[in-house]
Amino acid sequence: MPQDLLPITRVPRTGLPPRALVVGDPARAALVAALLDGVTEVSYHREYRVFSGTWNGVPVTVASHGVGAPGAVLLFQELADAGVRTFLRFGTAGAMKAGIGDGDLVIAEAAVRDDGVTQQLLPPEYPAYASPEAVLALQRAAREAGAPHHRGIVWTRAAFQPGLLPLFSYQGAGLAAIEMELSALLVTASLRGLVAGGIVVIDGANADELVDEEATGGYDPHRDVVAAGVERGAVVSLEALRLLAESNGA
Repeated sequence: MPQDLLPITRVPRTGLPPRALVVGDPARAALVAALLDGVTEVSYHREYRVFSGTWNGVPVTVASHGVGAPGAVLLFQELADAGVRTFLRFGTAGAMKAGIGDGDLVIAEAAVRDDGVTQQLLPPEYPAYASPEAVLALQRAAREAGAPHHRGIVWTRAAFQPGLLPLFSYQGAGLAAIEMELSALLVTASLRGLVAGGIVVIDGANADELVDEEATGGYDPHRDVVAAGVERGAVVSLEALRLLAESNGA
């Protein structure tokens, strides 16, 4: 009998570890998976590349969801259907506040739901908030790793490039960073009673007054300082999953 696979991601309906680290880039999923013991590639369909292995004895799923919340939410939903109960998103983001540097980590306490998909699932007043235990586990892991980190609210925005419409800035509201998928994860997890959180590596500055185009040459996420932040963030994220498993079985 052929293995029973879920329709969009082609992951098996059973057998995945119940804790998942989700990332955008399939190559980053492979990079993170290389840190695991006993790693196997479970599936690779479209942008959805999925691995399983163990981190310090804790079984972990690592999966990529591609760029943008509409496609990402399909991965989150199908991993939940397959039995994943704890999610951490590990991605990159632009800084929205002075004092947050390239390569720093930002731990999300909540997210602005400007993601382009959850508005079609439930009213906009519904909050996108991280599970408190996930926030604390990420903060502890970052502190113990000696990684520069911050906590705050993240703006999840569907459009990456600016268009003709003026960009409404949340800077006055004290947001820490801007990215493209986290609020979809937090809403999905909240609706399903799951544990979820997010941590991002800063790869540039998005607040207008923070950007010095002449000095920086514009947006470039491929610099060494960002790569070093990604390496730190991968370890911090996996260790946070271990801490969650250790503390309450999440």
